[in-house]
Formats: sequence, structure tokens, C-alpha cells
Amino acid sequence: MTFSKICSTFVLLASTLTLSANEDSPIPKLLDLGAKKCVPCKMMEPVLADLAMNYRGQFDVEFIDVWQPENRTKATFYKINSIPTQIFFDETGKELWRHEGYISKEDILKAWDALGFVFENPILSSE
Repeated sequence: MTFSKICSTFVLLASTLTLSANEDSPIPKLLDLGAKKCVPCKMMEPVLADLAMNYRGQFDVEFIDVWQPENRTKATFYKINSIPTQIFFDETGKELWRHEGYISKEDILKAWDALGFVFENPILSSE
């Protein structure tokens, strides 16, 4: 499977997710609120797909397209001022930190680390 197909599959699956980040989850969650037609949001697609695939079981990754009519209330609920916005939640659903704009995979992992979460590097763990 190609990386672009993985990204497309992730976006398709993520756009159908109905989980709320404040629901109890046994693992932390990264929630990205954006739109499929927003340029910085499009730049986040491969980052989110990579994280979802390689850190599965360590933290959840969820994308909500706030420009879709059924998701517009979520932008208000999460108090979104600009997109993309990434919200980091602990395993109980408590918001720990948020970022507005594009953020790289490396900076996401650094943020988790700064918040006290250390995740196993999938490349090193598969060797």
C-alpha cells in the first residue's frame, strides 16, 4: 500500500469517526480539528496518518473536519479560533495542551514528551 493511499484512507476513516475526545479512553489522544480544503490542514494529513499508523495502541489520532455541516458545532464545543488546531488529551480525556497551525510529527512527539508521555519508537521496536 502506498503512503498516499494510506493518507487517503486515514482521511476517509477519520472523517467518519464519531468518538469524542472527552470520552474515557485507555490511551492519550491527539485530536486535530481542521478541514479537508484548508492548505495547512492538508499538510497535516500525512503527519496524522503516519502517527496513527506507527503509534497505534500508544495514543489515538482523530481528525474532525469542522467545515462539514455535521461537525460545525464541534468547532464551537472545542473553542476553535483557527484551523488546524491540535488538542492533546490524557487518557481520561483531560485537555493538556493545544496548538494552532501546522505542526510537524517531530514537534508533536516533543510535545507529548514535554507533557510526560514517552512513546516507543516504532522503528526501533520493530528491529
